[in-house]
Amino acid sequence: MSSRGLEGVVVAETELSKIYGEEGRLVYRGYEIEDLAEHATFEEVCHLLWYGELPTREQLAALNERLVADRDVNSEVIDILRRLPPSTHPMAALRTGASALASFDPEAEDMSPEANQRKAIRLTAKMPTLTAAIDRLRNGKEPIAPRKDLGLAANFLYMLSGSEPDELNARIMDVAFTLHAEHGMNASTFAARVTVATLSDMHSGVVSAIGTLKGPLHGGANERVMEMLKAIGEPENAEPWVRAALERKERIMGFGHRVYKALDPRAPILKKLAEELAAKGGNTKWLEISERIQAVMREEMEKRGKPIYPNVDFFSASVYYTLGIPSDLFTNIFACARTAGWTAHIMEQLKDNRLIRPKAEYVGPLGKKVQPIERRG
Repeated sequence: MSSRGLEGVVVAETELSKIYGEEGRLVYRGYEIEDLAEHATFEEVCHLLWYGELPTREQLAALNERLVADRDVNSEVIDILRRLPPSTHPMAALRTGASALASFDPEAEDMSPEANQRKAIRLTAKMPTLTAAIDRLRNGKEPIAPRKDLGLAANFLYMLSGSEPDELNARIMDVAFTLHAEHGMNASTFAARVTVATLSDMHSGVVSAIGTLKGPLHGGANERVMEMLKAIGEPENAEPWVRAALERKERIMGFGHRVYKALDPRAPILKKLAEELAAKGGNTKWLEISERIQAVMREEMEKRGKPIYPNVDFFSASVYYTLGIPSDLFTNIFACARTAGWTAHIMEQLKDNRLIRPKAEYVGPLGKKVQPIERRG
């Protein structure tokens, strides 16, 4: 019997993360996501995913040194991005850029565990640089070189705007990266593991993951959330807009999740960040619209006896937009963070590799015979 979308099928054992869908919990290597978001930096979370434990002060300093040293992207790769039409979607451009990185990585074809550890650091360090360059180039601006004195998240915001972010904005971006760093056997992670299970290279696995994440049913959902918020426009429009959309049986973006049957634990963390941003900047419109949508959805779903909760995409959209990030760049941010998780899964897959080769159930016809071409149709 087939299982559509492989739902409920266990395809691997992993030590990286666990989703407790019925309870609304997310754990990275034994640590609850709320604990990591509050008390660890994204760089510490990268160390946790790659090496199995949170770093000591010395280990963190060593990892930060490597991440800083590996931030620069070859000018030849930037030139490839420069040649793309400005209308190219940023995720398509990132897919191209990530693929091009392999041509300039001397260890691209070295699949030893040691080389893969180094490539995981390089890829994670370069993704924000690529994403910022993609956005600036399509707007007729020159890319900004990364700084050596900023953390990965703060440096991303600096390369994007040319201005050093304040402490709150940098922390919010860092927490957002942590929340998106890993999330079990999702579609893009599975794609990465399928690719490297053939003993292809790490860059190919990450490119497969980027292509998978691009879809609106996966990473692209937060971009669609912001489109919805913009379409609503003002807080007073939220309730009639949502009720009309539900009447038309349209999906409200940012609600529901394939795995969570309770509240996505990342959503309240992002809502708190949205509240902090709104309080600092005085612009509460997007947060107010989001809260009114959430209230209507709660009321509607209680009527229907089917609770449906906001997911990570719902509040990440307004957080990113308030930080000054264009909505079509949201999924690239997801990719920047998730590269840590993808590369950790790639290394885990290769520790005890077996080619991933599921079956398909044939439901087509049998017994047909080839007819001469003049008798067909």
